[in-house]
Parts: sequence; C-alpha cells; structure tokens
Amino acid sequence: MLELNVRSAFFAAQSAARRMRAADKTGVIVNLSSQAGHTALIKRSVYCATKHAMEGMTKSMALELAPAIRVVSVAPTFVKTEMTQSFLETDEYDQYMKAHLLTRQLATVDDVANAVLYAASPAANMMTGTSLVLDGGWTAH
Repeated sequence: MLELNVRSAFFAAQSAARRMRAADKTGVIVNLSSQAGHTALIKRSVYCATKHAMEGMTKSMALELAPAIRVVSVAPTFVKTEMTQSFLETDEYDQYMKAHLLTRQLATVDDVANAVLYAASPAANMMTGTSLVLDGGWTAH
C-alpha cells in the first residue's frame, strides 16, 4: 500500500515538477488523497497512514516548488464505483456510512473529477499546500 499510495505519487509528482521546471512553465500537481488523510478509520490503519503521508507530502512539495508550481490534494470520502459497490451496499457499511456522512450520500467519480478540475484551474489560483476535502461532512465529527 505504501508503494501504491505514497511512493508512486511521489515519483509521478517529482517527474511532473522536473518537466515543468525544465520547460520553464508554471503548473499544478494534484495528488489524490482521501478523507483518511484527515481522520482515522476503523480497520484501515495502514491505508490511513499512507493518506496522512500524502497530505504531508502535499504540504512539503508546495513549500519546495512554490511559487511556480502549486501542489494540492483532493481527499474524497468513499466513492461509489463498480469495485466498491459490493461492500458499500452491505448493511454493515450502510449503517457505518449513515453514521458518518452528513450528506447521507457516497461520492461519485464525477464529484472527484470535478474537484480535480477545480484544483487544477485558475479559479483555485490561491490554493496550494492544502487539501480539498470531499467527505460529505465525515471529518466534521
């Protein structure tokens, strides 16, 4: 999980930053994190550790790459996909979600894509070293 969630993101961001600098361009690096980078989740210790690492890495990269490159993370809650549908629709997870999601709905792939588009756009020009949390209110508890 460290390989997938942290190391691969680090090397992808490093490569993107090198290319932007070599081309003397400004840009944005958007890391995909999770609400698990902002809170603890039961039975998800290692996953939470990797996403907390992603949040710290986002902040450090923002310091190191400013002012030419902005670095932000997008941190969604559980996202309804074909892969997650089977376990998210069990009674156990339904109750777990309802107890934590103030909006009473899972995130969609479109929710995440729209947040990434916003974070990378000029509309988010003042956003760097921080996270756009799409958690339906989960971390408000």
